[in-house]
Parts: sequence; structure tokens; C-alpha cells
Amino acid sequence: MESARIIATVTRIVRDVGIAEELAQDALVSALEQWPRSGVPDSPGAWLTAAAKHRAVDLVRRRETYARKLAEVGRTLDEASYDPEPSGPGDIDDDVLRLVFTTCHPVLSADARAALTLRLVGGLRTDEIARAFLVPEATVAARITRAKRTLARTGVEFEVPYGRERAARLGSVLEVVYLIFNEGYAATAGDDLLRPGLCEDALRLARGLAALMPGEGEAHGLCALLELQASRTPARTGPDGLPVLLAEQNRSRWNRLLVRRGYAALARAGDGRAYGPYALQAAIAACHARAASYEETDWATIAALYGRLGTLTPSPVVELNRAVAVSMTEGPAAALALVDALAGEPSLARYHLLPSVRGDLLARLGRTEEARAEFERAAALTRNESERELLRGRARKSGRA
Repeated sequence: MESARIIATVTRIVRDVGIAEELAQDALVSALEQWPRSGVPDSPGAWLTAAAKHRAVDLVRRRETYARKLAEVGRTLDEASYDPEPSGPGDIDDDVLRLVFTTCHPVLSADARAALTLRLVGGLRTDEIARAFLVPEATVAARITRAKRTLARTGVEFEVPYGRERAARLGSVLEVVYLIFNEGYAATAGDDLLRPGLCEDALRLARGLAALMPGEGEAHGLCALLELQASRTPARTGPDGLPVLLAEQNRSRWNRLLVRRGYAALARAGDGRAYGPYALQAAIAACHARAASYEETDWATIAALYGRLGTLTPSPVVELNRAVAVSMTEGPAAALALVDALAGEPSLARYHLLPSVRGDLLARLGRTEEARAEFERAAALTRNESERELLRGRARKSGRA
């Protein structure tokens, strides 16, 4: 929970994200050694940050290559004060925002920027990042290692840039914030479907970016999307902890404050005819939020919005989502043809939602044995235990139909 803030603070001192990550890990190890004896401090985040800063100073003193920075480090420690917790849900830690823009520097490739930011800011493991990008774990590990070396070698400044440089990094920053939120909204692995801390971090970053760039429509679009998606959180799991499908969610449990915040952010995203990808996704989420029930949803508009999104950012995942909307307007047979056309997409080879959607369409067509096989295949592909149990339950239900 505290790692991003600690890494960001230490990066300000040592100007090297790789070293900062190591020092943050050292501070956590020190806590594991000391807290069982001394007790957990009143402000664990402040304790960890202070421990990491002390290690940074020691490192600077030991290494001749950092000797010229010693005076600056001393001034930083004397003058800076750190708030261990943001003062409210709309606030943002400035150092974390600087860390996001640093790890999204254009000296890195787009894939490396996203992987490094998810690792340092989102706290995701390498295998979780690999799952998010649908690439091998070794590939992600190599990207992260090379990215740290590149930032250190080129001496990238730890700052929030301005003007054209900020605009050049914005796309990567928005993408990474979205990926962090998605990992919290539907965890790729583990026992729990949700990782609320990641969702909250992403929301805080998105709100900060929108405030930083009030004239940037896509920053508001992303903020709107995350607010609207987060509004469903209370209804997304049942008492047993298993996921609840959108069609079966109790919409009275959706957080109406977040819904209103989402509507307001979408209104600031600009003219609907010129929406970017995030604003289009937010508009889709808004259609769901306005509907009193799953059946009453404006599926025709959602299908059209997915069509526009697919034109802007062609993706088999977008097409899969469009197929779901088509199934509600034109029927499951029409949607099944769209889904079957995606079967050969390499990026979807291990994407569990492809057989899951196909199983749902087959079940609606009365092809129960085929549906059962698809749900079982989807269960075998997912690494999230909650999703796996849900899919196995759907397979059993299809087998009894």
C-alpha cells in the first residue's frame, strides 16, 4: 500500500527509480524485523518513508558517484515535510504524480513505460503485468530491467513536465492509470476478485491528472470512466465473495455519488462527437449507469459506441465487448458469428473472457453441452480463484440444463 509513495519520495533524493525501489524494499524488510519487537508505529507509512530516506542518505555517502549530491540531499531532508496519507479522496501525492510522469518518459518504449509504472506505482508483480498485457512474464521482466537502466543512464529528471513535453507523455500516463485501475477492479490472480487499494490509487491519480490539465478532454474521460466503473464495486461480489455478473447485480447498491462524479467528469470531456477512447468508454459506462436494469439498457447505443471505439483503437477485446452488445440487440446468433471470427486472434489465445462470452451465447442458443465446455475452458484459463469458481458454477449449471 505504501510502496509507490516511498519509492517516489526516495526517487526525489537518489534520482534513480531502480535504486529507489531497492531502498523501499530494504525499509520494508527492516519493518518486518523491528515491528514484531517494537510494535507497529502510529504512522507506518511515515516510518517506512523515513527508514528509506535514511538508507538513501547512507547510500549517497558511501558511493563516490553520488558525493556531489550530498549537500542537496541534506537540504531536502531538512526542508521537506511529508504527509504519510493524502488528506482526502480527491487529493494526490505530488511525488507519486512525479513518479508516474518519470516512468512514462519518452526515452522509454510505450510497453516499457506501462510495465515500469505498473511495477513501481501500481505495485503489481511481474506476472500480473504480463497478464494485463497478454505477453510472457519474461518479456515483462526484461522490459522493466531495461527501463530502469535507461532512466538511470539518460538522467531523466524527477518532475511533472510542462507544455509539449507533458502532452507527449500524457497518453502513456493515462494508459498506465487505466491499467492500474483494471488490475484492482478485476484482479488477474489470487483469491479475491477486487483489489480496492489499486482502484483507489488509480482514482486519485486520475482526479489529479484531470485537475492538472483541465483542458484535456481525455484526462476527464478517463476520470469519468474510473468513477463510473468504481461505482459498481459494492454490487460486484456476493456474500460468498464470488463475482456477481452485471446482469444480476443489485443496482441499488451502486454508489450514486461516484455515478454523479462520473457524469460530471464526462461533461467536462468535451463534445461527444469528438470523444477520445477513454471518453467513449465512459459514455458506455454512463449508459449502464442510467439504466434501471440490465434489460432496459440502451444496448443499441452501446453497440454504436463500441463501433466508434473500435475505429479509433482497433482491438479484439473491443470487438468482443461489441459482440456482447450486439447479442442484446440482434440476438445471440449474430453475436456468436462475431465472437467466432476472433477465435484465431493470438492475443486472445489465453484470454478467459473469450470462451466465457462464447459459452454465454451458446447457452442462450440452447447448445448447453458446448456452453459447458466453453465455461470449463474459461475456468482453466483464469488465474483468479473467484472467477474460476464462478465459471465452474456456470459450467455445472449448463450441464444440468
